[in-house]
Amino acid sequence: MDTDGLADLLERFGLSDKEIDTYLAILDHGASKASTIADAADVSKRYVYSISEELENRGFVEVDDHAVPTVIRPVDPETVVDRLTRSVEDIEPELRERYTATERTGEQFEVIKSRQTVVKRLEELLASADTEVTLSIPVSILPQIRSTLEETVDRGVLVLLLLGATGGDEQDIASLAGAASTVRTWDALVPTMLTVDRQHGLLAPSQLLTSSTSDTRAIALSQEQLVPVLAGSFLANYWPTAEERYVTTPRALPETYDGFRNAVFQIALHRATDTALEAAVTGTPVGDGDTSTAPGTLTGRVVDVRQSLVRPETSSVPIENSFTIEVTDDRDGATERYTIGGTGAFLEDFEAESVTLRELTGE
Repeated sequence: MDTDGLADLLERFGLSDKEIDTYLAILDHGASKASTIADAADVSKRYVYSISEELENRGFVEVDDHAVPTVIRPVDPETVVDRLTRSVEDIEPELRERYTATERTGEQFEVIKSRQTVVKRLEELLASADTEVTLSIPVSILPQIRSTLEETVDRGVLVLLLLGATGGDEQDIASLAGAASTVRTWDALVPTMLTVDRQHGLLAPSQLLTSSTSDTRAIALSQEQLVPVLAGSFLANYWPTAEERYVTTPRALPETYDGFRNAVFQIALHRATDTALEAAVTGTPVGDGDTSTAPGTLTGRVVDVRQSLVRPETSSVPIENSFTIEVTDDRDGATERYTIGGTGAFLEDFEAESVTLRELTGE
């Protein structure tokens, strides 16, 4: 087996690329100093110390820190394989138990034939939302699901609502407060499209909801790979061209957001009122650099936001959502700026899992 093949197998056991490079260097050099391993793996000496402790915990290496300098030696491969084999065998009963419990709640597709069932699914999915909803519907459907929308907003969920087929009739959309975080309208009939928490979605031709004779079908799905595509289509193709009719007021702070777009939305609202904000961001650095000493949390003053959720838009493309914080080093007062992105961030410096916003007083 070549090196690439071995690296692929090690990756299946949860080792990162740099962990694999470090472990292979240890295997190649035998008992060695950290500096030797660092040179061979092209990583920092500090990183070797850090990752060797993790590899030791997993049973791949032994760290002799009684020696000066510290010596790192590989565990005999037969012993490593035996430990891995026992780990796989030990996990099988738990996997089977969990598989049985979740077998019916995994990825699903459902074809829906009736208008009543579509409305029912809309309400069920809205009621399950924890962080974020994008929804486009004909305006005639709003009264049927309005109470469910209001309950969703009251839970602190970000709700982006697009009402289609308004025809310029102000009476149909006279009172929008409380129905969503922000509402936009479009004279034309738009597809009925719902996404919830990047996990659940529904897509239907709007004729299914507006015509009693329509023979079209809707699809409800639960798939983490496809639902974000629906949300992206909503934000890129429909949301930018619709007319903004209602925007809620900023929520009281401090507040923690697990949904990244919700945090960006609130930042945009607060900055529109000239409120100075501090953001504490929990997540991981983006990129392939040496992250052994990078913090799990960044805290700093919010100095910029890039978004198109509310007007005025500040993003370069409709689906861009990010913000920038300025972090001050307590030791020397130096400042550094970090761009923060959400799940799957690759252009930003930091991928956020949660964001806590606080108001900065005296700014």
